[in-house]
Amino acid sequence: MDFLAEYASFLAKTATVVIALLVVLSAFVGLRGKGRRSASGQLQVTRLNDFYKELRERLESGLLDKAQLKALRKQQAKAEKRSRKDKAADKQRVFVLDFDGDIKASATQSLRNEITALLTLATPQDEVVLRLESGGGLVHSYGLAASQLARIRQAGIPLTVCIDKVAASGGYMMACIGEKIVSAPFAVIGSIGVVAQVPNVNRLLKKHDIDVEVLTAGEYKRTLTVLGENTEKGREKFQEDLDITHELFKNFVTQYRPQLHIDEVATGEVWLGVAALNRQLVDELGTSDEYLSTRARQAQLFQLHFAERKSLSERIGMTASGAVESGFVSLWSKLGRWR
Repeated sequence: MDFLAEYASFLAKTATVVIALLVVLSAFVGLRGKGRRSASGQLQVTRLNDFYKELRERLESGLLDKAQLKALRKQQAKAEKRSRKDKAADKQRVFVLDFDGDIKASATQSLRNEITALLTLATPQDEVVLRLESGGGLVHSYGLAASQLARIRQAGIPLTVCIDKVAASGGYMMACIGEKIVSAPFAVIGSIGVVAQVPNVNRLLKKHDIDVEVLTAGEYKRTLTVLGENTEKGREKFQEDLDITHELFKNFVTQYRPQLHIDEVATGEVWLGVAALNRQLVDELGTSDEYLSTRARQAQLFQLHFAERKSLSERIGMTASGAVESGFVSLWSKLGRWR
């Protein structure tokens, strides 16, 4: 009986949450028609120098006694005062961007807005650092992402790309645009190649007497198909398209890294950072943390992140998901005690 009572209570709570969400949804739907903001998100700016300073000060507070800490703070205050008075000590600006790529390069939307923003202020005396992580994906998606980075180079602003884990295929297409590529020793680099695979179940369908009609207008509108019967001519055309794309990929990499022996590295292989350095796929070995903490001593670091505004359905979905998950966790914890 206790179990039934707890279960009924759970259902009542869930029903209450659902009803509340429906009310909120109705209210928001009504407000959406009364005018929408044109902006799709908001640019967030974080001063990384303050972040590094806070880390250092917390460590100093934990290691030094009060007298030592007081003397150190006094010394630091004097140094900062001298730095403010010395106009010649104006620091260079470094704009830090992040790109965590999936197969569709979904982060491109945020990247394009971040680049548009920084190009309104950045000068050739500044620097852009991109922390890049991607194993590649769709050709057209990564082509657009790479084109966004090319805007930085075209503006004459130095671009440094830091790779901690992986920059392969479309990821390396983006990385090669950097004037300097810094790779962690065991990051995965390369995969300058093109791959496509299409399953075909035509023989299985024939076995069960199922016919599939594939109609096209244009000789090569459909080269390979999943359901229909593939032809040798179609396969040859499909391979030809892959070869053309690969050649364009190689030419793109060569444009930005002419020092490469492109035919030796454009085999689709990948190399770890140390081996990639020997093949001139990267310029230095090191982590993004190492590079940025060093630059923080010489420049002002600003991390840019364009946070896209989530749609109404996404926000309500996240709220509902959290409420249901919380309800189930609560129920299972009670059942555990009941047992």
